[in-house]
Parts: sequence; structure tokens; C-alpha cells
Amino acid sequence: MDYALLLSSFDREHGHHSWPRQRLLHECLRWAIRDGKLAPGTRLVATRTLAAELGVARNTVLYAYEQLASEGFVVPDRRGTVVATLAPAPGRRRTAPVPQAGLSRRARNLRHVSNDASDGVPFVPGVPDLASFPLALWRRLLDRAWRGLTPAQLNYSDPAGVPALRAAIADHLRASRGVVCEPAQVFITDGSQSSLDLCAHACADAGDIVWMENPGYGGALAAFRGAGLAVEGIDVDGDGMAPTPQDWRTRRPKLIYATPSHQYPVGTVLSLARRMALIDGARACGALIVEDDYDSEFRHDGPPLAAMQGLAPDAPVLYCGTFSKTMFPGLRIGFLVVPPELAPQLATMRAQSAAAGRVAEQLALAEFLTSGQFALHLRRMRRLYRQRRDALVAALDRHLGRIATVDGASAGMHLSLRFTDAALSDLAIVERARREGIVVNALSTHAVQGTTAWNGLMLGYAQVPAERMEELVRRLAAVIYLAAYEANKTHGDRHRSEGVTALGSVPVTGGVKTRSPRARTSNGR
Repeated sequence: MDYALLLSSFDREHGHHSWPRQRLLHECLRWAIRDGKLAPGTRLVATRTLAAELGVARNTVLYAYEQLASEGFVVPDRRGTVVATLAPAPGRRRTAPVPQAGLSRRARNLRHVSNDASDGVPFVPGVPDLASFPLALWRRLLDRAWRGLTPAQLNYSDPAGVPALRAAIADHLRASRGVVCEPAQVFITDGSQSSLDLCAHACADAGDIVWMENPGYGGALAAFRGAGLAVEGIDVDGDGMAPTPQDWRTRRPKLIYATPSHQYPVGTVLSLARRMALIDGARACGALIVEDDYDSEFRHDGPPLAAMQGLAPDAPVLYCGTFSKTMFPGLRIGFLVVPPELAPQLATMRAQSAAAGRVAEQLALAEFLTSGQFALHLRRMRRLYRQRRDALVAALDRHLGRIATVDGASAGMHLSLRFTDAALSDLAIVERARREGIVVNALSTHAVQGTTAWNGLMLGYAQVPAERMEELVRRLAAVIYLAAYEANKTHGDRHRSEGVTALGSVPVTGGVKTRSPRARTSNGR
């Protein structure tokens, strides 16, 4: 081994000309061992010989060797210094698969989640129109909150949340969502996922059964599996979650997770009859309902529906909400409303497991709520999202009526496009659309257990200007019709491909069928 050449190569490759010679030599030898240039069992040259070869003091070489020995890269013996046997370095070729040391089965089995929450990308679901948020006002509220803080408030805060925010949320929920609660029942969390984790760990034991809508929200699935719960999927139809009498007899749940106001991902609304039946069934088997009301503030056809939590006295409901959709995701503030009899125990649990902070943000949010600015912001966003919803539905009506129906357009920030053509694969269309710069979700990927009868796309429209809907839907329709043409050609069913000769040749078709929930009385909303 030519150590002078090795040192020169390392210096040239890494550019550490300013390092002292002893550190440079140590790092060079360390790099050579990790990279395999000095193989395990190689005997390093004597310190006097290497010092003479490199033209450095012997102490420089002694320092490098001693440092390598202390780090375990070399092993001194009576005859000198030998390179130790090490684990393969990252990136080096391995001859056998390496086990995922340190990961539980729960972690290894988690569903992959793509990070498509880019600003302005059509049709990414779950992201509000961030450009419309009153950022200047929020800065003023934050500044006022920070200027009013005392030194004592810089310490860890109440794990349940700042009292002013808990009271403001309770007032808002009573007035706008029909939730029956007091501030002591409100717990501030870091968002929906934090609330679901808390529900899973505080209200069920490992092995307990939890019902989830199928298809359903992947974040809830991760929370429940992470807590070791046994997840059972309950199929969703046009009226929401539909458990059967046999489900109640043979799969008795400890928790029931539902998104009744705007089902995720399909968008259907849980009917009043099913809401009441779910409450009665939960009472009968001693279960708690986790009501995720993630985007219920955006009701486009009539006023917002009242929450399940307030439908019946002492309803066994854990009510989850978030400001990620109504304000902005980076705020990371959500809330959980629990039955009064559970509040003391949950407060004790939070005190032992959650060191809370962010007092200024919570105080600013409390003022945002109590000043009326939050309600004003919601009214503006409802108008904006309704316009965008209308433009999207109209464009879908013009271009995709032959092979799709629209569900879930009455509320929220997304709708679902369900294919009536069984030959279409929503997974294949998602990949084709991505290549065209359009991000959509496949409904089939949200299956909680086994498969789901829903085959189609989830389209988020909150970030897409109304004037762009026509052009974007035309491009998406081109992708879908080409996929339909190829799928039906494979099956010998050519009649569906009439008029489609190229990617941009999209037939103008008759109305897409849009499902809307039936009219309900005010106490059933």
C-alpha cells in the first residue's frame, strides 16, 4: 500500500487542506478502512516507517493509530497494528439481506405514504388553499401573544392545553357543530394523528377490536395498528358505514372509527338512521365511537351537519377535530373532546406522557376564535371552495359521464370519482395521471381490510382555481379514456373506445351522475 498516494487521494477527494496533519492522517486511514481499501486483517506499517515515508513526526502517526484503536477500527498486538473486522459500510454491496434490526412488526408493516402535499398541485387532497389564509393577521396575533407572555409561561404548559384555547374551542363547537361539552372535556393535541394515537392507547388494549370504514383513512389505520389493535373493516356504501347485525354479534368492537360528516376517502355522509344505530350499538357493547370531523366546517349544500357527539344524551363519542384544514397544516394543533367521565383519567395520562408547550400559538389561536376572525375566514373559504367544487363537478359532467359517477361533493375539500366501467384500474390511472402532472389518489388503495368495492379517484380541489378546472379535467379525462380504450381492447370490448384516437381526443359526453345525500331534518345534521 502506497500511503503517500492514499493520503494524496483522500486530500484531493475531500478537500481538507486546512486540517492538521495528524487529523488528516487519522481521517484518511479511517476512510480507507471503511471503504475497504485497507481490508480486515491488514497489518499497518510501523509508526517510524510511515512517519519517514510521509515526512511527518512519529507522534502524528502515533496519534492516528491510537485514535483508530479507540474507535475500534484497528487492533494493536505484539507485532504492530491490524485492521479490525467491521460491519459493511452503507452503500457497499452485501451478499445477504440484512434484517431490519430495531423495528417492530408494526413498523415494518406500515403502509407506504407518498408525500404529495405540494402547494398548487392538482388534485392533491387534504391541503387547503394556503394562499388565502390571512397570514398578516396571524402574524399580528402571534406577536401580541408573545409580547404578553410572562417568564412563567415559557415553562412547560398544561398538558391538556392552554385554558383560554380549550374554552374558545368548546364555545365554537357548541355553536357551530352541536357538540355538548365543557372546556374540561377538551384536550389540545398536535393534530388529528396525535388525537387518534391518544384514543388508541388510552381507550383500548392491545388485541381489542376496532372497526374502521372500508375504504378508510390510512392515518387512523396506522394509529390503531401501532397500538396493537385488531382492525376490522366495515364496508361503506352511499349512506356511509354499514355494519350488519352479524358484525355486532361476531366482531364486537372496543372502538369504532368513523368520518360521518364527509367520509374519507369516498365523501359520503352517514345517514341519520345509521348514526343513531351506531350510537345504540356502541352503548350496547360498551364501545366508544371515534368521530373524526376533519373537514366538516366546509358544507357546500346547506349548513354544516351537527356532530354525532351531540345527537344523544351521553353519547359514547370521542370527538376529534383539527385546524389543519380550516387554517393551515403547519399549525399542528388539533383537539379531542372526551365524555366527562373520562376527562380526569385522560388528564392524568396526558400529564405523565405529554410535555406541552407552544403557549403563544395556542393563545393566538384562542384570540383568532374569540375575535370572530376564524368564523369570517371560514365563510370566505366556504364560498371559495364551493366555487371550485361547482367548477370541478361541471367539468366532470362534461367529460366523464360515460364511465364515472361523483360522490361526496356536498362537503369538504375533495370528492370521489367512481368508475362504472369495471375494466378500469384506478391504480394504473393514478400512474398515468402523475406523468401528466396531475396527482390523484386511487380509492382502492384506501382499503382497510382485504379489498374495497370502490374503484375510482379521490380529487382534492381546494388548491385548484376554478378557471383551471376545465383544462385539468380535460387532461385527466384523456388519461382515463385512453386507459379505458386499452383495457376494453384487451377484453375485446371496443365499443367504449369510439372517438378516442389519441391522448387529447376526449369525447364530450353527457352528464356525470352526482350523488347527494338525502335531505335531513335539522336535528339529524
